[in-house]
Amino acid sequence: MIVTENEAREFISNLAFDDIALNKLEKLAALLSAENDRQNLVSRSSLDEVWVRHFADSVQLLDHVPRETTSSWLDLGSGAGFPGLVVSILRPKQKVILVESRRKRVEWLEGMVSTLELQNCRVEGSRLELVESFPAGVISARAFAPLPKLLRLSARFSTGGTKWVLPKGRSATQEVEELSPKLKPMFHVQQSMTDTDAGIVVGHGKIGTGK
Repeated sequence: MIVTENEAREFISNLAFDDIALNKLEKLAALLSAENDRQNLVSRSSLDEVWVRHFADSVQLLDHVPRETTSSWLDLGSGAGFPGLVVSILRPKQKVILVESRRKRVEWLEGMVSTLELQNCRVEGSRLELVESFPAGVISARAFAPLPKLLRLSARFSTGGTKWVLPKGRSATQEVEELSPKLKPMFHVQQSMTDTDAGIVVGHGKIGTGK
């Protein structure tokens, strides 16, 4: 379990390609703190543990996605940029698409993509229903919607090879149990590395658009 900022930094350092990624994360942390005074991107208390609560919490999803994966990573309801921005920094060869409909959050995300020079990342500033379909190799979402609704809204982006990595907190097991008998076998819950009470819903495959 990762519980301290030093543990989080060490964990992330072991996964980073080089110091460039770590420097970008340092810069993101500073910019997040400054911006949070203008708009409530994350809870103020979490800024004291940004490497655990936001960075390591995002990076742990990479454990469930092979490093050689380069197909598009779709991050739903990106908000402050977690996990999308962090994934983009740690996986510079992977195309990352951030979907966010709130105007101020879109401006923040676009600013970070430019400032951090994330050439592999772009922002879709609209509701997911209006985003043009494309085959997503990975789909992630942090506090986006209940699992059945999340799967229904994002089904058209899934393929037989799509990997789902969905942090769901304490509700992870319950939300998987509430899936239809057809969908439930596709998903399982992994223990979060940053919160003893939290789980990550991990899945694989295509979701029918009628589900």
